[in-house]
Amino acid sequence: MTAGSQDPNLLPCLLQAIESLRADYRNLADKIDSHCKECSLPARALSHSSDGFYTIYSSNEAIDADKSKATDESVKKGVALPADRPALANPSLLLYNHRIVLTTYPGQVGVNPIPLIWGASEPEVRGPIVCSRIPESLKLRNAIGAHGGSYSVYRALAIAIRELEPHHKPNLHNTYPVVQIGPFPSWNDPMKIVSLDPWGAMISQIFKKHHDAGVDVRPTIAITKAHMRVSEIQYLVQQGSLKVDGTVVLGLDGDLAVVKGAVEPVWYLPGIADRFKVDETTLRRALFEDTGGMYPELVTRPDLKVFLPPIGNLSIYIFGNPDFLADPSRKLTLRVHDECNGSDVFGSDICTCRPYLIYGIEECVRTAQEGGVGLIVYFRKEGRALGEVTKYLVYNARKRAEGGDTAAAYFQRTENIAGVKDMRFQATMPDVLHWLGIQKIDKMISMSNMKYDAIVDSGIPILERVPIPEGMLPPDSQVEINAKIAAGYFSKTTVATDLEDTKGRNWEDIQH
Repeated sequence: MTAGSQDPNLLPCLLQAIESLRADYRNLADKIDSHCKECSLPARALSHSSDGFYTIYSSNEAIDADKSKATDESVKKGVALPADRPALANPSLLLYNHRIVLTTYPGQVGVNPIPLIWGASEPEVRGPIVCSRIPESLKLRNAIGAHGGSYSVYRALAIAIRELEPHHKPNLHNTYPVVQIGPFPSWNDPMKIVSLDPWGAMISQIFKKHHDAGVDVRPTIAITKAHMRVSEIQYLVQQGSLKVDGTVVLGLDGDLAVVKGAVEPVWYLPGIADRFKVDETTLRRALFEDTGGMYPELVTRPDLKVFLPPIGNLSIYIFGNPDFLADPSRKLTLRVHDECNGSDVFGSDICTCRPYLIYGIEECVRTAQEGGVGLIVYFRKEGRALGEVTKYLVYNARKRAEGGDTAAAYFQRTENIAGVKDMRFQATMPDVLHWLGIQKIDKMISMSNMKYDAIVDSGIPILERVPIPEGMLPPDSQVEINAKIAAGYFSKTTVATDLEDTKGRNWEDIQH
């Protein structure tokens, strides 16, 4: 054979040899699985011996024997197990085997994802979302990430300290929603809802056969009902501003009847990329790099299009009949609220968050009592999604600024620390409205142009925008309000042209 020439039979022979090796590997993997099932090997039937090798036990008797031995050794070493610790498997046995699977690849031997067609009109065609790494589901995974959003880290901790069985699957008996949401035509458009699973509340019903077969399929949405008691609403009821009707306002104590839901994020990555006008490859790389490489499959599994990110969920509170949300003949009042723990929960007066939330609830109740329906959507986007630590650093910078805490420097203080003034990026916010089947909004309690534009651009008209009444502004919040109005936020009032004149309270004015 001359230099540079190629044997035309070489490549087919190599490919045939590779395929033969893959087939042998598949057969071996199947035999191992079959043997493990026949032997009924428990998930943690592995022990690390003193000579550095791992032992696989073939019977529960062997495990029990080793359990006694390990317990004795633990006592000799002075290791005491908490009396209230659940009696799981022997703590000396490893939770995991010696082989760490950092990532997987498309077409890898043993990897056979359950088909998932985002936007399919029938749930059976769409398929369940499976991201669990338990043995029964590992090879069937069709999504990246973990259930529970940011709480998935606490689950891992619970497993590490043996408070939770690593292969626990939830018993979903009687967990189905108290009201049915949808399905609506918006569920069938793969680019209309891209940040949550529209079928996520019905898992125990529509994917029961998968769950019963051992696949770890979990709800990402839960819907229940409750009574709500808020002191400001109680005051309005006792003053006669809100009337007791026995349906929405239940009594003079101000209790409100609500249907509420929790929605975990489920991202359809092609849709997320399209929504934010970025290519999917760049999106995946950024998500991989800036979460410390937490999910390598973002870059190694382009065939997996769904990602359950480790971020906070959203909540919905419905006042009145939930069926009215999708009925355009009924009036709908909406408040989309982003979390502010300092104000919403603890009443800090440096911002307008809690008063605006209360005003939104009040208007939702009024609309429901008039035969319509009210909706509060509460996103976990603390500190404009910059986080509470960043927010408090900004507070310090504002209060220590030379010349005082002025409206003129309001946004700049945030940008100096975070590099950006807002990371809530409302592009995916309307997804929850489309999931609920909303076709129009009569009254939106908000000054935010970003929220207004995102909703209207998604195809839902807003008939009226309502800013917070001036009488509800807290003492130290005028800096925020004037800065926002000057920046173009919706308002029915104007502000002074010189924002340097609007100053917040100094620390010296606060007595401790």
